[in-house]
Amino acid sequence: MRFFQSNLIRTCAALAFVGVLTFSIHTFRSHVSQAPDYATATIDNSSPRVVIEIPAGATGSQVGQILYENNITKSAVAFFRIAVADPRSAKVAPGAHELNTKISARQALDQLLDPSRIPNLIKIFEGGWKSEVIESLLKYGFTKNEIDDAFKRVILPKGFTNVEGLLFPAQYSFSAGTSALQAIQAMVDRFSHESSGRELLAAKGKLTPAQLLTIASLVQAEGDTQDFDRISRVIRNRLDISMPLQLDSTVHYVKKVRGQIFLSTNSTLINSPYNTYRKYGLPPSPIGNPGSQAIAAALKPADGDWLFFITVAPGDTRFTQSNEEFLKWKALYEKNRKAGAFK
Repeated sequence: MRFFQSNLIRTCAALAFVGVLTFSIHTFRSHVSQAPDYATATIDNSSPRVVIEIPAGATGSQVGQILYENNITKSAVAFFRIAVADPRSAKVAPGAHELNTKISARQALDQLLDPSRIPNLIKIFEGGWKSEVIESLLKYGFTKNEIDDAFKRVILPKGFTNVEGLLFPAQYSFSAGTSALQAIQAMVDRFSHESSGRELLAAKGKLTPAQLLTIASLVQAEGDTQDFDRISRVIRNRLDISMPLQLDSTVHYVKKVRGQIFLSTNSTLINSPYNTYRKYGLPPSPIGNPGSQAIAAALKPADGDWLFFITVAPGDTRFTQSNEEFLKWKALYEKNRKAGAFK
């Protein structure tokens, strides 16, 4: 019998890790019941730590041996026994882990699953830009030339020409020796394997999967989760009547700024195919990497005739079909902004 991960990346709560970790139950079978184990240790900031490397494809017995040889567990079999009995063990990421020494096998498994104990974790947040992913890859240790070459060679799903939007938001850890191309390909493959990604790639209709992904990126950038499906509807409604989208997030993407609510008139005049104040229709590609909920909203927008939406105060986003009502709400937004509500 084997416990295994067939995909490069699995979700652990909100985290995604790269790799395969298998556990062979037949190994050490006759010794499991006598496996010596440390008592549960009290851990504080002064407790000794050691960094270990879990190879990709390591068996449970091999991981147990690594822990034992580094004085983390009292025996290799103690960890093996815990790993076989706990399905979470299939989500241990290959790569570097920082663990305390002389701890119980249960504590060792808990620490192997703790993302804060994984050095150089690459984090892609929902809505993150390709440029921000590149920064993370550089900090991880890849060179600019390696990254540039990888983006040229990465294999994208059929119908896509831009990797922006396909780098699935998650936290990634890679085993030693992983190339930049393998790391980036794993992020794209994670998108293709995710249920929301599969549904998008299989979508049929007036909008192509690439256009739907662009809408998902706009939805992600424009509002909170509870408003995603209504924002998606506003975008659809405007596209249907050839009304410019006029979304601030597309200008922020051009300017590479975050956290700004106010958009100046001059900013709306920027000459860019991504500036939806000047250009009609969708931007030429996504403006970030959306998460599953934004993708779901792009695929299934809410029902409504709304053409306008505006956040008048934090947590208060309003939707309307009336330009007159929108202008009233815009005045309220300006009042609240000047009063410091968005700080």
